[in-house]
Amino acid sequence: MAVNIIETIKGYLTPDLISKASNMLGESESGVSKALSGLVPAVFGGLISKATSGSQAGANEVLALSKESYQSGFPGNITNMLSGGLTTGGGGMLENFFGNKLQSIISAIASFAGIKSSSAHSLFNVATPLATGALGKYAMENNLDANGLSSFLQSQKANVAAMLPAGLSGVLGLSGLTSSMSPVGSEARQTVSDTTAYAKDTYERKGGTNWLVWILLLAGVAALLWFLTRGCNNESKSTTTGDSTTMTTMPSDTSTKMAPAPAMPPRESMKVKLADGTEINAFKGGVEDQLVTCLNDASCAAGKDKWFDFDNINFKTGSATLTDSSAAQVSNIVAILKAYPKAKIKIGGYTDKTGNADANKKLSQQRADAVMNAIKTGGANASQLVGAEGYGSEFAKVDASASDEARKVDRRIAVQLREK
Repeated sequence: MAVNIIETIKGYLTPDLISKASNMLGESESGVSKALSGLVPAVFGGLISKATSGSQAGANEVLALSKESYQSGFPGNITNMLSGGLTTGGGGMLENFFGNKLQSIISAIASFAGIKSSSAHSLFNVATPLATGALGKYAMENNLDANGLSSFLQSQKANVAAMLPAGLSGVLGLSGLTSSMSPVGSEARQTVSDTTAYAKDTYERKGGTNWLVWILLLAGVAALLWFLTRGCNNESKSTTTGDSTTMTTMPSDTSTKMAPAPAMPPRESMKVKLADGTEINAFKGGVEDQLVTCLNDASCAAGKDKWFDFDNINFKTGSATLTDSSAAQVSNIVAILKAYPKAKIKIGGYTDKTGNADANKKLSQQRADAVMNAIKTGGANASQLVGAEGYGSEFAKVDASASDEARKVDRRIAVQLREK
């Protein structure tokens, strides 16, 4: 399965981290979340530029810095870093990666997120060790040397470009990716802009109105309409999976080559109030929000059909080992069970239709058990835990021949509300 390291890092941007950063900076949680959603790919843009510049020294430096970040405990302890302040986490890496581009990037992020430039700079110090640590982790787990790391970063260019706020690709020097970051119609707007400029130049050189001006302008308008029509014929679909929420673009004509998917808007953080008066940090519409809403609603019946998909539970590739970023959601489930002592839950594990059915069922059982054990270890009352069951591909709906992106919906962990 192809790795999208930006999606991996999104799992570490927990509601708790965003809330702490928001309080420390005096910014809204939505602003902090939006800024980090742009800063993480911006840092990766800097890493890509440095590691793939053609200089072996650049690739060696990125590899060394990334390993150092990982060995220092990142990205796992990124939330704990906040207790020491936001001004030291990124060290001197920012200037090293971005040089005289740094201030332009900070200003662009601040404008994009609607926060102060000083806050954007501070958040850079969160995004930098987060990104380099995750990259170092991947490099060490896959035994990459400098050349291997450079190749891997090359493969991530499209993912980074899709997540960057408009305009940052050019600043970062990621050649060839600017158009993939722009909304549908940007190519047409550029065509119109170029055409108009040429027409204006022709007009001025000829000293007055020229028929060529009108032809060129009409051609530009036609190009704009063509691109906009092409964009409107695409149907956007958002799917939530056990690993992440992904936006895909499905063309009405399947023979048409798909453009890179646009960046997902940042998820909205919220406080979920529990029956005992405590509050937990979660995402609006996430599993905690849905579960507590049902528990508080007398008309929402518990039972074997009442399932809620986890949206921030992840595992290391091909294993049943939970990632560090999963701890926040596990902790939230424990808090919910404590606040609703009559509630009883079951954990279900699911896979897609690819691979061996028996192996899939075994892995799904191991993952369901891992989540259940984590909840129990976190302090939940054992009497509220009905059990864990791996269903493998039994309930998978997407054909095995479909794209990996399409099959993500079948790879999930869910919680069943058995009693309330």
